[in-house]
Amino acid sequence: MSFIVNYIVDTYTDVMENRSDPRVKDWPLMSGPGPTLAIVLVYAFCVKVVGPKLMEKRKPFQLKNTLIIYNLIQVIFSSWLFYEAIVAGWFNGYSFRCQPVDYSTSPKAMRTAAGCWWYFFSKFTEFFDTIFFVMRKKNEQVSRLHVIHHGVMPLSTWFGVKFTPANGKASHAYQQPEKSMEASYTAHDSLKNRAAYVNKEK
Repeated sequence: MSFIVNYIVDTYTDVMENRSDPRVKDWPLMSGPGPTLAIVLVYAFCVKVVGPKLMEKRKPFQLKNTLIIYNLIQVIFSSWLFYEAIVAGWFNGYSFRCQPVDYSTSPKAMRTAAGCWWYFFSKFTEFFDTIFFVMRKKNEQVSRLHVIHHGVMPLSTWFGVKFTPANGKASHAYQQPEKSMEASYTAHDSLKNRAAYVNKEK
């Protein structure tokens, strides 16, 4: 039993430390899947259990102005993400065919990686869709499928940002995980070798 546990721990450590993109290691929520998973579980518990229980004997909140502001912010945020995808990707040398992920630290690659992280972050802001449903006592709209969708999206995009946050290919990590991890592992070694070379030259 201890062998199995050690194997799982060693494999997890190897994947997180050696096969992920080292550029995003210290970014918020990128150290491991634990924080994202915890947020998702708290979200699901609150909107399916705690929220409806708290609202059970209360009148629905009137959130017209709040929803207008929220939707406006979401539109602006989404428009900015689309702009970043165009400027750093589609209209800046990006190929619509398969191409290697750019793991370099060039301004273009880092801007694309940052855009992927902000897309990941946007999945958390969308939790407010469900929270507002609960506050307005629209519980019929808080279906199991709705909650699963909003819960899976942060987790799936987390894997994309963790392993392949470049060239607009955040989905590539879970479409072809074995290739993504291999490429990320190579990139990790390349960056370490580059750093060692620079230190040696100094």
